[in-house]
Amino acid sequence: MRFETLIPQYLNKMKQDIVLTKKDKIAKGTIQLTGSKSECNRALIIGALSGGKVKVENISDAADTVTLFEVLNPKSEVESQNPDFGLKTQDLRLVNIGPAGTAMRFLTAYFTLQNEEVILTGSERMKQRPIGILVNALREIGADISYDENEGFPPLRIKGGFEQQKNTISIKGDISSQYITALLLIASQLPQGLTLQIEGELTSRPYVEMTLAMLQQAGIQHQWEGNNIHIARQDFKETSLYVEPDWSAASYWYAIAALADEAELFLPGLTKYSLQGDSAITEIMANFGITSQFKNGGVHLKKEVKPLQRRIFDMKSCPDLAQTVIVVCAALGHDATFTGLETLKIKETDRVKALQNELGKIGVKLIEKGQVYKLDCSEKHIPEKVYIHTYDDHRMAMAFAPLALIIPEVEVEDIGVVAKSYPEFWTDLIKVGFSFEVKG
Repeated sequence: MRFETLIPQYLNKMKQDIVLTKKDKIAKGTIQLTGSKSECNRALIIGALSGGKVKVENISDAADTVTLFEVLNPKSEVESQNPDFGLKTQDLRLVNIGPAGTAMRFLTAYFTLQNEEVILTGSERMKQRPIGILVNALREIGADISYDENEGFPPLRIKGGFEQQKNTISIKGDISSQYITALLLIASQLPQGLTLQIEGELTSRPYVEMTLAMLQQAGIQHQWEGNNIHIARQDFKETSLYVEPDWSAASYWYAIAALADEAELFLPGLTKYSLQGDSAITEIMANFGITSQFKNGGVHLKKEVKPLQRRIFDMKSCPDLAQTVIVVCAALGHDATFTGLETLKIKETDRVKALQNELGKIGVKLIEKGQVYKLDCSEKHIPEKVYIHTYDDHRMAMAFAPLALIIPEVEVEDIGVVAKSYPEFWTDLIKVGFSFEVKG
């Protein structure tokens, strides 16, 4: 079945594998990216907490964002991708967010302020992803949250509405930034406000800065002094939050440019001074000869021949870029070193293990030594065909897809997995000359 005859909405519901080919190593074209999932999920929570004062523009069509939108707007006419996302039995509401990790963290905090009792659950993988640190923090404030199955993991039973017990809590900085963001998002609506005391170094700092900047756009002020972030009790103002296109999605086009012999790509809507931490891809990919010129309302990418100068990459502030950058280094045979990969093990899958498995298929090893990871490309080879398992992880599919520029056939498991963050990914690849066939 030829890919070009299918529409994305249909493809994203399929579980079949897809075979990618590319006749040449040239990538030229214009790609309009969807709104940032990270920005949009924050904006939707802010909009809901504001009671409608804050409007959201350029809402992402990523599956995770659609799921969150449906949960926050249960009367919406948007077709549900999850039939039991808002199932209500008497006074108890069952909310199943599937594999949407950001939604799980944000909604855990959000529902503590709502006048209802909720069971918040997700996919089997979601039930394996820890959430105890966030739950403990919310309990410390006074929230009524219990575990329905395993201690420290979803599903959660949340009884909304509580009397605030504390207005200052400590939380470790080397955890997922989504825990910290979840608390910051609700802080202004707590009767006493909230002060977070960050213990140790803050992981993924740009994501926390994004949250605070968006809250400020919506009228919520904060003070950040040293390791303390304070948000007083205050009201939202009437405004609109415009969601910038997704820099995480843009990273795959930087990867394509890096693996191509010739590349000229234009990504409209992206700005040089972005709230998104993943805009760091511009600096990272400059090491591979990819220039980023911001003009005409977007960013122009161009490939220039340049030897790799930097071999140590710290991904602590942008962990969602890790798979993309690691695969590019492996494909080019660069024995790079990586740090800041600690949170990858609790994502949609254990991304470190998944990378080790799939890179092994081209003879590349990702060696873990404490918190340092080294690529060994000494036995790298280019097969005629490679099969990539995705482990139900959208970023595995999209990080490995650019290999079709150097491997004659790249078969990727589960065509629909990209719907989580970038539903148009496969159709966008067609625009720059990739060809596809859906197996089965």
